[in-house]
Amino acid sequence: MSELRNRIGKDELKKRLKEESFNRKTISFYRYVKIQNPTELRDQLFKQWNDLNCFGRIYIATEGINAQMNVPEHNWDEFEKQLNTIAEFKNVPLKFAFDGNGKSFYKLVIKVKDKIVADGIKDEDFDSSNTGIYLNAVQFNDAVNDPNTIVVDMRNHYESEVGHFDRAYCPDADTFREELPLVVEHLKGKEDKKIVMYCTGGIRCEKASAYLKHKGFEDVHHLQGGIIQYAKEIKEQGLESKFKGMNFVFDERIGERITDDVLSDCHQCGKPCDRHVNCKNDDCHLLFIQCPDCEERSNGCCTPKCMEIAALPIEEQRKLRKGRIKNGPECLSVYKSRLRPKLSEIIKKDISL
Repeated sequence: MSELRNRIGKDELKKRLKEESFNRKTISFYRYVKIQNPTELRDQLFKQWNDLNCFGRIYIATEGINAQMNVPEHNWDEFEKQLNTIAEFKNVPLKFAFDGNGKSFYKLVIKVKDKIVADGIKDEDFDSSNTGIYLNAVQFNDAVNDPNTIVVDMRNHYESEVGHFDRAYCPDADTFREELPLVVEHLKGKEDKKIVMYCTGGIRCEKASAYLKHKGFEDVHHLQGGIIQYAKEIKEQGLESKFKGMNFVFDERIGERITDDVLSDCHQCGKPCDRHVNCKNDDCHLLFIQCPDCEERSNGCCTPKCMEIAALPIEEQRKLRKGRIKNGPECLSVYKSRLRPKLSEIIKKDISL
C-alpha cells in the first residue's frame, strides 16, 4: 500500500526532480461538484497519483476539487483514464501550462479543505452554481476593446503587479476573501454595466461571477479557463495578447511569461523587473520582486537583517525561531499585509547594500 503522505525531505525531492530523464506535463483543473466524502476521495487520489509519480498541490472539499499538478508524460494516458473513471471529474477541462517545462512541483500534496477557494461568504442564500457567461479568448479581447465594458482582475495584488489585462481594475488585496467586497464596492452603481472578469485558471472568477449576480449585477462574464487557457488560445490562433507581462503561478516556476512587457520594478533598486522570489531567510520567506543583481548583492534576502540570519548555521537559525512567533519583528515579514502598499519603499529604506 502506498504512503498517504510524502516522507522525503524537500532538498532531496528537488534534486530528484532536477535529475529526471523524462518530461512532465503541468496541468490545472477544477470543478465545483458535490463530494460526499472528501477524505475518502483524498486517500484514493493520493494512492493513484503517487503510484503514477504525479506531483502537485490539490485541494478537495464538499464543494469540489482544485488541482495544480504535473504528470510524467509516460503515465499521461493512465492518469487521464483514471481521472475519467471518477464520476465527479469525468471529462473535466484540463488546462496545460504555457511554458510546459514540467518542473512545477516536486512532491504530491492533497489536502481536505472547508472550501476549494476560501471566499468568506456566509450568506446561506448564495448560489455558487449561478455563474456568469463564459468568454473565450476572441470574445474576451472584444470585451477588453469595448470602452463600455468593465474589466476586473480577481487575483491578488502580487499577481496583478507583474501582469494584467489592458484597462483592468486590479484590487489591492492579499486574498480572494478580501477582494470580493472590494470589487463590489468598486462597481457600486454600475449594476447594469457589462462586467468581464478573469483569474489564473478560472476557479476564482467563476465563483466571483456568481457572487456579483447574487449582489444584483445583471451582465456578468468571465474568461473560461483563465489566463492559462487564454495564453494557449492566442498562441494557437495567432491573436493579439491583451494580457501584458507575466502570469503569476502558484508553483516552483512562480511565473509564466505571456508577453515581453515588464510592468513592475525591483523592490530593492527600482529598475524594471517582474521576477518574484522568496526571501532566503527561512524565517521570513517574504515574496517580493528582486532583480538578479540585487539577489547577488543581498544573497537572495530582502533586508540586511534577513541576510544576517540566513548566513548563520542552520542550527543557530532554528534556535532563533524556537519559542517565538514565526515571521516576528526581526524581519520584513511584518509588513506583508498592513503595510504592503509601501513594501518597495520600506525595502529601499531598510536595505543598505
